[in-house]
Amino acid sequence: QLVESGGDLVQPGGSLRLSCVVSGITLDYYAIAWFRQAPGMRRGGVASISVSDGSVFYTTRARGRFTISRDNANNTVYLQMNSLKPDDTAVYYCATDLGTTRNYGLEYWELYRTFGQGTQVTVSS
Repeated sequence: QLVESGGDLVQPGGSLRLSCVVSGITLDYYAIAWFRQAPGMRRGGVASISVSDGSVFYTTRARGRFTISRDNANNTVYLQMNSLKPDDTAVYYCATDLGTTRNYGLEYWELYRTFGQGTQVTVSS
């Protein structure tokens, strides 16, 4: 099970930290990714992290402004978002690959098939 939180209304230039609490996964290797879906748009990947070794992947739009991290002691993955823009407005979801990206790569977004319920991020003045 994946449960997201931390979404909010924030002004342009502001920051937010999203959290994804993970439960029920006992695999030696799995990854967590953050996706987002803006109104009228397809859901797309933002960043991903291997929970086992901490390796990360960022899309071009996330690199430099967003940071993905994990706290294994608390089974939580974070997405720190800085310098937010109105274009970042979307529902943000975390998802897991259940180990399937191990032999492919963290950027294989189609392998993340188990999603949380999402959290709304709105960037507006």
